[in-house]
Amino acid sequence: MCIAMLRHRGISLIELITVLAAGAVLAGLALPLCRMLLLDMRMAGAVNGLVHSIHAARTRAQAELGDTVVCRSSDGRSCAPAGNWSSGWIVFANHDGDDPPAVDPGEPVLAVQQGPLPLSITSNRRAFILRPFFLRATNGTAVFCDDRGAASARAVIVSYTGRTRTAVRSSSGKPLACPG
Repeated sequence: MCIAMLRHRGISLIELITVLAAGAVLAGLALPLCRMLLLDMRMAGAVNGLVHSIHAARTRAQAELGDTVVCRSSDGRSCAPAGNWSSGWIVFANHDGDDPPAVDPGEPVLAVQQGPLPLSITSNRRAFILRPFFLRATNGTAVFCDDRGAASARAVIVSYTGRTRTAVRSSSGKPLACPG
């Protein structure tokens, strides 16, 4: 047998260190991007959750010809006082039309949305009341913020007709205000 045939091919220490260094650089670049992607997905999910709740409430109000409310809730069974919406919200049929809205016996809770934990959600309204057809709904704005601050904040704006839109800036063109 030839001695050259018995020699095993492998990698040298320098090649190994080069590959590990290149991998470390790529991982160092990828981790912040993955974090940003994760935060963007959480933000989009939370914004879409509120938009869906408002659309569902508007549709139900039109179908049943009665008020439907989206309000801040910390327990998933009743409306909470004004404050941060980060704990979640509920959608319920407000048969008696009370203001401020409260879940009374016989008024079904139609949906419960748990709050997205790493986000802060502030609103200029305690609740959004969606009314049937040509009656006015409660307009307002909910601002979603995470630890990236105002640069990544999103707003859900509800019109008097109950239609929603999203924004990344205030109506004056300035960045959205985040608490803290």
